[in-house]
Amino acid sequence: METFSSYDPGNFYDELIEPGGTPRPGAQLLVDKIESLPPGDLAMRQKAAEALLLKMGITFNVYGLEEGTEKILPFDIIPRIVPRNEWQQIESGLKQRIFALNEFLQDIYNDKKIIKDKVIAEELILSSRTYRKECEGFTPPRGIWCHVTGTDLVRDGDGRFYVLEDNLRCPSGVSYVLENRQVLKRTFPQVFEASQVRPVDNYPSKLLEMLEFLAPDHCPHPTIGVLTPGTYNSAYFEHSFLSQQMGVELVEGRDLVVSDGNVHMLTTKGLKRVDVLYRRIDDDFIDPEAFRPDSMLGVKGLIAAYKAGRIAMANAPGTGIADDKVIYSYVPKIIKYYTGEDPILANVPTYICSNDDEKAYVLENLDKLVVKAANESGGYGMLIGPHASASERALFADKIRSEPRNYMAQPTLSLSRVPTIVGDRIEGRHVDLRPYVLYGKDIYVQPGGLTRVALTKGSLVVNSSQGGGSKDTWVL
Repeated sequence: METFSSYDPGNFYDELIEPGGTPRPGAQLLVDKIESLPPGDLAMRQKAAEALLLKMGITFNVYGLEEGTEKILPFDIIPRIVPRNEWQQIESGLKQRIFALNEFLQDIYNDKKIIKDKVIAEELILSSRTYRKECEGFTPPRGIWCHVTGTDLVRDGDGRFYVLEDNLRCPSGVSYVLENRQVLKRTFPQVFEASQVRPVDNYPSKLLEMLEFLAPDHCPHPTIGVLTPGTYNSAYFEHSFLSQQMGVELVEGRDLVVSDGNVHMLTTKGLKRVDVLYRRIDDDFIDPEAFRPDSMLGVKGLIAAYKAGRIAMANAPGTGIADDKVIYSYVPKIIKYYTGEDPILANVPTYICSNDDEKAYVLENLDKLVVKAANESGGYGMLIGPHASASERALFADKIRSEPRNYMAQPTLSLSRVPTIVGDRIEGRHVDLRPYVLYGKDIYVQPGGLTRVALTKGSLVVNSSQGGGSKDTWVL
């Protein structure tokens, strides 16, 4: 296999190699190690890592593919390295952002000061599909709405990190971070030790600590459950993995019942009260009495029990309004409003199609922009203008004209790249980064997060549902 001697970082910011071909600070040990491997050894280590992931059962389900549903998330053994000083900025930026978004959620469902002060138009919030009238006048346990957040960051050609989007509903992927690390420790043990990489494996204990913090005061030993939609969900592996790592129950809606105002789990010994649920089901399906009456996944009466303070839930229902992709463009103002500070991490410039001038600009420049639907995720419902055909752009233009509130657009960024094994070569592939943030007694940012890789040459789409893969992320 060719190694770094012929590697070309291209005109992009490369996470490991500087423009002249020298390794970035902190990457020298890794590059030297890879360079010193005998021919064929790197490819062999890559195959061994994939076999290990399959053996560990780390798979996800792919919808709409007929050739069998379970796949391993493609994994590349060349890690991404983040120097300590860069991580400190990311960490403080995320803490600031999550704090402000939590204040925003508490405010819009209660006093609505940000609306009264005309920072955000009421119409923009009330017209969002993810705004829940049922949450008005409600304060969740400990005043926390967004307990688990996965914030997507990208690095542009200027070397700066930008927030691409916030995921506050049921962000997935953290199990891959933990498993990728186990595999990488075995792949490059000496380099890993010598590089002084910050650990990620305490995430399940931090998650458990946060869930216990939410429990009502009167129960010192709360019963906690991870609420999953079931085995057919694409992230089911993660639900079962996290429940097993925390030593808590994995439950489906059909395992729970609301009786005498409390939520109980059906067990072989009768009913057992549940105090905290880490839910991995979207708001719509969580309670057929409160939201979608046709939901078979939820628990009848769960929201009433929740509002009566009989059970805590993470994340709180109603958090989706804060990751609406149109509200996203207001987050810098939201941070300033609730903290008085300027954002530490910048947003990507964004055009809101409900604004007539911005909509006109978007329609004239569809060939240069990425357009996203306000409430879609996983790479669905989006148009990558420069890579789309004229007919695809025309179709999207019609959608924008008929439902402007539902669309926003951003310039196409030249995402940073990381050296990646492609056949018998090492080539640059575009990446993003999803750090995971827990909000309990305090705000904890897991050091690193999920580096997602667009495996197709030149592609900017990193989502696993669209054929992306992942890498281990080393924070030094």
